[in-house]
Amino acid sequence: MLVDFNTLPEESRVWIYQANRSFTEAEIGEIEEKLNVFLENWTAHGSDLNAGYLIKYKRFIVIGLNQNLNKATGCSIDASVRFIQELEQDYKVDLMDKMNVSYKQGEYIAYKSLTDFKQMAKDKAVSKNTIVFNNLVANIADFNENWEVPASESWHSRFLK
Repeated sequence: MLVDFNTLPEESRVWIYQANRSFTEAEIGEIEEKLNVFLENWTAHGSDLNAGYLIKYKRFIVIGLNQNLNKATGCSIDASVRFIQELEQDYKVDLMDKMNVSYKQGEYIAYKSLTDFKQMAKDKAVSKNTIVFNNLVANIADFNENWEVPASESWHSRFLK
């Protein structure tokens, strides 16, 4: 069952998919329609899942699931992965590669391979104050507090001296 993301409890699980490019306004409209249909019909063993989504910075798809009502199962998680893979094919975009880093350069969102980000850290092109996106956050509370943070407060800090 689709619900407003902002009404989900803080302990709700989140999955964050970062795109390797920005979506256009038209693409966002289409993706929102597809997300609405998918989440409205998303189930675990026949039980509705209480889920919502956000699209942030025209680049991140954030899906939240209230596991207090029904937990995601292997099959329901597989269904969500297939849905994201379909979006990748439909929009010729990479959403599943966790070996890439997104960070802010002013108001712009930059996207680099982990190898390039490590080199940028070595070259001092990014610093401990660079705002990074920690897509490993587990729930909405963590998303609200620790998703968009200085690199020094994220797993990215291991690359910064």
